[in-house]
Amino acid sequence: MKQQLTIFFLFVTFFSFAQKEADWKKSAFTITPELLLGLTMESNDGFPDTKLQKQAILNFGNYQNNNPQEWAQRLKAPKTGLSIGITDFGNLDSLGIGITAMPFIEFKAFGSDRWKVLTGMGASYFTKKFDAETNPQNQAVTTDITWAFRLYLYYQFLSTKNIDWRTGLGYSHHSNGHTRLLNQGYNSFLVSLSAEIKNPLNNPRIDTANILPSYKRTVYDYYAFRAGLGQNAFALAFNDRKNVYTIAGEYGRVYNNTFKIGIGFYYRFYQHYYDYIEGNESLVQNGREFDYFRSNPWYYASNLGITIHGEIFLNHFGIDLQLGYNLHKPAYKLDWRINEGWDNTPREISRSWVLGELDGSFKKKHRISSRLGLKYYLIGMEKAPKNNFYIGAHLNANLGQADFTELSLGYVHSFNFRERK
Repeated sequence: MKQQLTIFFLFVTFFSFAQKEADWKKSAFTITPELLLGLTMESNDGFPDTKLQKQAILNFGNYQNNNPQEWAQRLKAPKTGLSIGITDFGNLDSLGIGITAMPFIEFKAFGSDRWKVLTGMGASYFTKKFDAETNPQNQAVTTDITWAFRLYLYYQFLSTKNIDWRTGLGYSHHSNGHTRLLNQGYNSFLVSLSAEIKNPLNNPRIDTANILPSYKRTVYDYYAFRAGLGQNAFALAFNDRKNVYTIAGEYGRVYNNTFKIGIGFYYRFYQHYYDYIEGNESLVQNGREFDYFRSNPWYYASNLGITIHGEIFLNHFGIDLQLGYNLHKPAYKLDWRINEGWDNTPREISRSWVLGELDGSFKKKHRISSRLGLKYYLIGMEKAPKNNFYIGAHLNANLGQADFTELSLGYVHSFNFRERK
C-alpha cells in the first residue's frame, strides 16, 4: 500500500505545482544540478564502515513570482518543483545506492534573496537492504522503497546572468514508516554546491502589477473529520504488516486561504496490539506484567489523544503537520518492553529475558505523537469552498520515531467567512 501511496502523491504534487499558461504567464523555470558530500550516521551497533556520502541531484523548479493565486503571493513567490537524485551512502557493498524522487518547496530566508530554505518529502528506492544472512550489519533499511525527507539552508554566493551559484548545509532522512522491521533508517548531514541555471527563454520580464491581484486579509472557521487506514509492524517476531484504524476531528481557522491552525482529537485502534492480547501471547499470560489487558483487548489496543494541527495550502495541495498528546495508549508499554530490551526478542519471552525499561525516553514517546504528510483537495482551497474533500498520505510517529504509515480520507466544512482588519 505504501509504495502505491507514495507514487500517487509524487505525481499529484508534481502536477499541482505545474502551471498552465492559460491561467497566467509562465513563471521562471530553472534546472539546478546539485552535488553533496557528507556523513551517513550509524544506524545501529556494528553498522558497516562508511566513507563520505556522495549525492547527485537534479532539481526542476518554477518560481511562483507570476502566479496570481493567493498562496503564491502570501508565501512571497516560493519555488516549487521536483528533485531526482542518486546517493552513494559510502559503502556500496552493504548500503548500496538510493534513488530518490521528491517534490519540494523553497522559501526565502531571513528576508534576503541570497538565503533560501528548501524542504521536501518523497520516496527512495534502495539497491541494498537488511538481510539476516547476506547483509546483517545494515539494519537501516528492510524495504525496497522508503519515505524520504530533506531540509536544507542555502546561500547564494555568486550570481551571473544565467547561473546562480549556491552552497548549502542540511539534513536528509530515509525510513520505511515502520511498515517492516528493522527500521532504523538513514540519517545524513551534508554540504551542498549547486548551480541554478536560469532559462532566458522562459524567464519573462513582465509588469506583475497588471496580472497579480491585490488580496484582502481574510479569515474563516472550519471543522473537519477524517478516517484513516494505516499499516505497521509490531516486532521482529511479529513482522507482518497489520492495520491501524483512525478516526479524527478538529476545529480551527484558516487565514488568507493559505494558513490553517486547529485543535482536535484522534482515536486509533492497533490490530497488532489487539491480536497480541487476544492470542494470549507471552506478556499477557497469567502472572505476567500485562495479564490484565485480556479483560478488555479492544480497550487496551486503543489510543486516544488531542492535537494541535497546522497546514500550508498550495491551492489543491496541503503540507500538513500535527503534534499530539496521547491521553490513552496503554499497549505502548507492552510495545516498548518487547522492542527496547535485548535484541531479537523472541515470540515466547522467558521471565529471564531483559525487557525495555520504562525510562524517561519511554515517557516522552508514550505521550507525544506527531504526524507529517501531504494532502490533495478535491476543490482548490483558493476558492475557500464551503464543503471539500481530500485524500492524504502521512507518516505518524512517537516523538520522531516512526509508528505507522497512513492513507486517509477527509471532509472539511468552512463557515463564518470574513475580512480581517
